Amino acid sequence: MKILVVEDEKELASNIEAYLHGQGYRCEFAETFSQAVDKISAFQYDCILLDIMLPGGSGLKVLEEIKKQNKQDGVIIISAKDSLDDKIKGLEIGADDYIAKPFHLSELSARIHSLLRRKQFGSSNILTLNELQINLLAKTLTVNNNPVSLTKKEFDLLLLFIGNKNRIISKNALAEHLSGDMADMLDNHDFVYAHIKNMKRKLTDAGYGNYLKTVYGTGYKWEQ
Repeated sequence: MKILVVEDEKELASNIEAYLHGQGYRCEFAETFSQAVDKISAFQYDCILLDIMLPGGSGLKVLEEIKKQNKQDGVIIISAKDSLDDKIKGLEIGADDYIAKPFHLSELSARIHSLLRRKQFGSSNILTLNELQINLLAKTLTVNNNPVSLTKKEFDLLLLFIGNKNRIISKNALAEHLSGDMADMLDNHDFVYAHIKNMKRKLTDAGYGNYLKTVYGTGYKWEQ
């Protein structure tokens, strides 16, 4: 899962990254208003942690830009401004959640998990799709009640496909999901093919229903 941290306090941003990395998330950063707008315009994120007071402009204007571009990224405002009016304004513009500084990183992680679960998988921590069962908290997978061991990237890919069932996901989007803004610097997408090939082999060996389809010349689609 990929998270954009829009925060100009370097120490706080670093602490957030260290904690969330331990929770299995990958973070990218923007420190200013213009960096944030560039990032949200060029890439897609599972969740954006958005400070309101940024060098060069307001985080609320970044939020307005996210909505203007019809982006589906989840947004949690993280701000030292904790008045009721500030919270209402942020939520009315379109933030999914609002957490006032200072906050415990464990609470922030719990809110991110809740947002992602709600937006992509309904309200349950256990996803059951025919013979597949995924525990989102334990990050485990069983197929026909037999455990299947996936790497972190394979598990992230599986969630990406299942969270976008019946939609074609392009090779570029997959590369971006796996490598973030480094994707544009890569010569090819061989690493994407390798991760998908390995994930699919493990699922096939376990007896899943071959739901992951290759869309020739475009990308992949989870059909179910």
